[in-house]
Amino acid sequence: MLILSLNCGSSSVKYLLYDWDDRKIKARGIVERVTIGGSFIIQEVPGRDPLRLNHECPNHKIAIKLIIDTLMNSGKEVMGDLKEIKVVSHRVVHGGEKFTKSVLINEKVLDMIKEVASLAPLHNPPNIAGIEAAKSLLPNIPQVAVFDTAWHQTMPSYAYIYALPYEWYEEYGVRRYGFHGTSLLYVAKRAAVLLGKDPFECNLISCHIGNGVSINAVKNGVSLDTSMGFTPLEGAVMGTRAGDHDAAIDLFMMRKKGYTTEEMDNILNKKSGILGITGKYTDRRDVLKAAENGEKRAQLAIEIETYRLKKYIGAYAAALGEVDALIFTAGVGELSSPIRAKILNGLEILGIKYDQEKNALARTRNAEVDISSEDSRTKIFVIPTDEEIVFVEDAVAILEGRYDVHTKFKYSFEEPGYRNKMREEEFAIECKRNPAMAKIVAKIPLDTQV
Repeated sequence: MLILSLNCGSSSVKYLLYDWDDRKIKARGIVERVTIGGSFIIQEVPGRDPLRLNHECPNHKIAIKLIIDTLMNSGKEVMGDLKEIKVVSHRVVHGGEKFTKSVLINEKVLDMIKEVASLAPLHNPPNIAGIEAAKSLLPNIPQVAVFDTAWHQTMPSYAYIYALPYEWYEEYGVRRYGFHGTSLLYVAKRAAVLLGKDPFECNLISCHIGNGVSINAVKNGVSLDTSMGFTPLEGAVMGTRAGDHDAAIDLFMMRKKGYTTEEMDNILNKKSGILGITGKYTDRRDVLKAAENGEKRAQLAIEIETYRLKKYIGAYAAALGEVDALIFTAGVGELSSPIRAKILNGLEILGIKYDQEKNALARTRNAEVDISSEDSRTKIFVIPTDEEIVFVEDAVAILEGRYDVHTKFKYSFEEPGYRNKMREEEFAIECKRNPAMAKIVAKIPLDTQV
């Protein structure tokens, strides 16, 4: 049984084709520059060289058709018949308060997703376009929506209500929603495995650090609080997003410069954060290199980002009372040992102590690593995220009629013997290049039972 997962952005479509029977990835890829010209697809298949094809995609329907054609008719096809796909899962960024878990998409559900599109105008419209395109191209195949916001629906009202006129919440749904839910769910469940504990007996702080950044406080296995808010703009310093700042600054600059609301929205979301501070960088590798070369604004950007993250960890430690594990995940969290080190330095007062050698070695997306020192009261894990497996498992469980909210549903990756064969093989290659890598492994997260 094959499952196709789609993640539609405004100008891209990421995809994964997963073989549920063999528990392995058949293919994954991305269509870039959708709607803006110069479109192309890159597809990766285990054991093969990546395939790149140029093909104009003026809309998401043509992009998804290109994905299907590449999977079936590229000369390097990985399936022979559309009937092999039994369900399609879609990432939907915002579900508002309407959705607490993944759902089978019907016309009513699609209408409800459209109703909350105003809460995520940059994200939900392309998600909706992808759903409508897939329903048109694959009309007889069930479609499932997986929501970024669903994981955070356990937050108490004192964590999600803003100190603003209450009728704004009642009339317009203005509240904290939080995002990156599938990633945060995955790493929370995996951390429980590494701790050897029931997931609902774990207190965790998860740091999803990529271009977008989410910090999540997890109490007794459910989301208590999170740094992103009504939109993904709030919270930590990000690649291009401002994060926390005095809202009066926006009004002040609008008066000074005459910015429209659309212009200010663009500045806060696309021209601020690391890019705003440095003036030219968003990739933390570029920032670190520039800082090493003496660029003062790059140095400042690193100091600001890591200081803010340290403050969030301290605040969430206070909210939780006791922290079983601090987790780093996503591109920067998984690969940047210097960023992690600057965040972790000085957290000893909270019982969070890291091993410098293990942290320096922990630069992999293929293994779960414990970088805590032996005397650290709180474990520190680097856990490569795997949002796609959440998409897959939710879709299969819905198709089979056994799915529920995560407090009543158990994922295969919660099992101690869970294996991700592709990552295991990639990590073995990494260890051949650098044998010291082998000693940092906590567990290797796996897609395949062995």
